[in-house]
Amino acid sequence: MVTPLRIGILYSTQGPYGAMGRDCHDGAALAIEHLAAAGIAVEPVYADPGGEGPRYVTLARELLRERGCRHIVGTILSAGRKDVIPLVEKHDGLLWYVCPYEGFEANESVIYTGACPNQHLLPLFEYLIPRHGGRAFLLGANYVWGWEMNRLARELLLAGGGEVVGERFLPIDETEIERLVAEIEAQRPSFILNNLIGPSSYAFLAAMSRLAARDPAFRPEVCPVVSCDLTECELGEIEPGVAVGQLAAACYFDSLDTAENRAFKADIAARWGRERRASTFFAAAHAAVDLCARAIVAAGTDEPGAVRQALLGRPHATVQGTIRIDPRTNHAALPFHLGRINAEGGFDIVASRPAIAADPYLTGLRDGRARPHLRVVS
Repeated sequence: MVTPLRIGILYSTQGPYGAMGRDCHDGAALAIEHLAAAGIAVEPVYADPGGEGPRYVTLARELLRERGCRHIVGTILSAGRKDVIPLVEKHDGLLWYVCPYEGFEANESVIYTGACPNQHLLPLFEYLIPRHGGRAFLLGANYVWGWEMNRLARELLLAGGGEVVGERFLPIDETEIERLVAEIEAQRPSFILNNLIGPSSYAFLAAMSRLAARDPAFRPEVCPVVSCDLTECELGEIEPGVAVGQLAAACYFDSLDTAENRAFKADIAARWGRERRASTFFAAAHAAVDLCARAIVAAGTDEPGAVRQALLGRPHATVQGTIRIDPRTNHAALPFHLGRINAEGGFDIVASRPAIAADPYLTGLRDGRARPHLRVVS
């Protein structure tokens, strides 16, 4: 086996979702430092699309064809992942995808270490609806994440006796949301599912804070805005204080109180300063690089088939907890946490579940027995 191990790191650190890309980039970089300390040399090959979606394909092609990478840890949005997968398949590579996504995918050329809907949306609704009611307003970024998440939310709500009182989609960089907020004010939902991305999400949260200031019915404790993709790395992009009290689901929060996370945060502080918070993007990218490198070493080759065999079904210690990659779906079993944004720019964890086996197609099958996924209210 050639050493050091060569792994492509493909994240956009600029543009409307640059905060997420920077956290993924830095999580990968810290994993490489940790691996070096453990005697595993990794040569990262960094590629940055600069916020331009089509460049993911161009740069992935360069990594696979010209720069000697058979493994790529990267892409943020589902559009980028779906564009890159055919190249990875063609060149017999393996893509390591670390972001929460909308599910309904399982590809032998992808290892999924980000959460799918039965690991974020379903437990979120199971917590939320009994406490706030089932009248929801659905917001989505105008691409596959927003479309599919809102479709699933509608099915879940209808199956549980709830109601969708409104649904709207916005481009990632759209910040004119006054008419949208006026519609929400008129419909008076019991909660708002926010599947917006980047600047549109940040502008919406600020506008909802202004609405809550003039109408207490929209204060977070009464009508929360809930997200499955809002993390610590983005809170600095939002107008200070306006998102306090809102809720987000994730498989990791910086405030997680475990010995492993305390050690992890100490390493982050030594590298970037005590003010730096880690997000689920940071933690998942760290885990993916670590899993990839150790599986290559265990396999004795970077050939994707052998690496998968060395990886799948075995327990792997990560800062998120011990996870396993399901041999049937290539997805990680992941814990669920629900966080409430606090005034210090982080999340207070208000609910948690241990690792949930991924069910990307929502089949509801466990150990041969069907368990309905679409009933969220008992």
